[in-house]
Amino acid sequence: MTDRWALAPAEDGGVDVAPLGPDGLPAGPVRRESDLAGAVRSRPEVTRWVWRSTPDVYPRLLATGVRVERCYDIEDAETLLLGHEGRYGEPRSAAAALARLRGGPLPPDPPQRAAQPGAQSPLFEPAGAPLPLADLLAVYAEQQRRHQRATHPDRMRLLTAAESAGMLVAAELNRTGLPWSAEVHRDLLHGLLGERYAGGGEPRRLAELADEVSAAFGRRVRPDLPADVVKAFAQAGIKVRSTRRWEIQSVDHPAVAPLLEYKKLYRIWVAHGWSWLHDWVREGRFRPEFQAGGTVTGRWVTNGGGALQIPKVIRRAVVADPGWRLVVADADQMEPRVLAAISRDPGLMEVAARESDLYQSVSDRAFSGDRDQAKIAVLGAVYGQTSGDGLKNLAALRRRFPKAVAYVDEAARAGEEGRLVRTWLGRTCPPAAGAGEDAAEEAGIPVDEDGREPESDGWVPGYASGNSRARGRFARNFVVQGSAADWALLLLAALRRACADLKAELVFFQHDEVIVHCPAEEADTVVRAIRESADLAGLLTFGETPVRFPFSTAVVECYADAK
Repeated sequence: MTDRWALAPAEDGGVDVAPLGPDGLPAGPVRRESDLAGAVRSRPEVTRWVWRSTPDVYPRLLATGVRVERCYDIEDAETLLLGHEGRYGEPRSAAAALARLRGGPLPPDPPQRAAQPGAQSPLFEPAGAPLPLADLLAVYAEQQRRHQRATHPDRMRLLTAAESAGMLVAAELNRTGLPWSAEVHRDLLHGLLGERYAGGGEPRRLAELADEVSAAFGRRVRPDLPADVVKAFAQAGIKVRSTRRWEIQSVDHPAVAPLLEYKKLYRIWVAHGWSWLHDWVREGRFRPEFQAGGTVTGRWVTNGGGALQIPKVIRRAVVADPGWRLVVADADQMEPRVLAAISRDPGLMEVAARESDLYQSVSDRAFSGDRDQAKIAVLGAVYGQTSGDGLKNLAALRRRFPKAVAYVDEAARAGEEGRLVRTWLGRTCPPAAGAGEDAAEEAGIPVDEDGREPESDGWVPGYASGNSRARGRFARNFVVQGSAADWALLLLAALRRACADLKAELVFFQHDEVIVHCPAEEADTVVRAIRESADLAGLLTFGETPVRFPFSTAVVECYADAK
C-alpha cells in the first residue's frame, strides 16, 4: 500500500487516480472514479496527492468537507523549476510543461481572471481540456529529474513541497475567512467619513476637506487628482514632484494639513469603504483570495480585497466570534535573523540566537548602544541604502559582521552583472525581467507616482531599463526577503498540522504575521504551537544554526488591540 497517489479530473466530470511508487511512477492501474470528493475521501491512508493545480482542485474538495494532508502542485513546481533554470516567464501550465517535454510548441498560459468577491473558483481561467493522468505523470517524472539537477537538490525539493503546502493553506484561508463585524465597520466609516450622499459621491467629511484644500489654494482644486494638486502648489510658488506624504508633509502651506487628512480618508473610502464592505464581507467573514507565492520573492498577494493592506483603524472590525479569541503573532526582526541564518556569520548568529531585541544587541556591539543607528544599518545592508550616512553605517556593520554584509554584497553584484540570484532553498530571481514599480516597492525602494526614486532622478528599478544599480539593490534584498518567504511557508505548514486536531483555524497571513482564530480555552495551546512551528521551520529551512525566530503574540478579541 502506498501513501502517495496522483489525481486528474477528467473531461466527463469524473476523476482518474493512481497509486505512485517511491520513484514517482504508477504503482498500480489507473482507476476512474465518478466523484472527486469521493475518490479522496475513500482513501484516508493517502498523505500526499499529486495533481495539476491546487487552486483548481482543493477548493472543490473543501466545499464538500474534505481536507488533505499534503499535495504536490505540478504547475507551481513548474514555476519554481523554470525560475531555477533561468527560464522565468516561460509558460508554466501543465500543458506547457508537457509540450516542453515532448518538444512541441508551447501553449500560452491562461489569463488570470479578475477578482470576484466571494468566489472560490480557480485563479486562472481553464486552458482547454484537462490533461490525462498519464500526461501529468510524465510531467511529474520529468520534474523529479529536474529537481535532481538543481544546485541543491534537497533544498529545491523542500521548496516545492513547502510551496505546495502554502497552496493548501491559501485555499483554506480563502474558505474560512477572517472574522469581520460589518456593524463595527459601518460605525467606523460613519465616524471617519460622515454621511453618505446619494449618487455615490464623496461622503461629507471628504467633501469638507476638499473645500478646505480649495480655499487654501484660492481656487477649486481636486485633491484626488495628484496632477491638479502639483499644479496648484506650483502656482503658489512651491515645487513638488508628487503628492506623496513624505514629500509634502514638510511643505509650509495651509493646504497641506487638510490635503494629508483627505488622502488618508480617501484611501479608506476607496479601499475599505461601504462598497468594499458590501462586496467582500459575507456572513461575518472577509474572504479575500490569497495567492501563495504571488511575487518573485515568494511573498503572498491577494487577488482583490486588499487583505494585506488593512488600515489600522479598520482592524477594529476584525472581531473574534463569541467565546473565541484571535491569536495574533508577529515575527520579531525576521529579515535580519534570516540574514544571520543564510550568511552563517558567527557574530550575527550569536546575536540572533537570543529572543531579545536583535537591534539592541547589534547596537551594543557596533554602534555604542544606539539602537536606531543599528536598525538603520542592518536594514540599509538588506535594502541597499548604502550612500551618505548609510555608507558609514555599513562600514561599521562590516567590521563586526563581515560574512553577513559580504553575503548581500555578493547578491547585489550578481544582480548588477545579470546573474541568477537564489534564496537559501533555491527560489530564483530572474536576471532581467520587467520589474517596474512593483519590484521597487517589494525591494523596499520608495517611489513616487511617476515611478522615480525620491533621492534621484533615475527610473526605478530598471530590470527593463537596464539600470544595473537598481537590479543590484533588488537582488540584495531578494536573497533575504525570499529566504524569509521560504521559511514562512514551512512555518505555515507546521502550524497547519499543529492545529489539525484543534478547533482553531488559521484565518490570516501576511509576510511575518499570522492570525489564528480559536476558542478561548485553546489560546495558550495555539501560542505554544506558533513558537514550536517557528523553531521547526527554522531547522527545516536553514539546518542546524543557533538562530531563533521568536514571535510577539497577543491573545485578543479584536485585531486592533494586538498593536
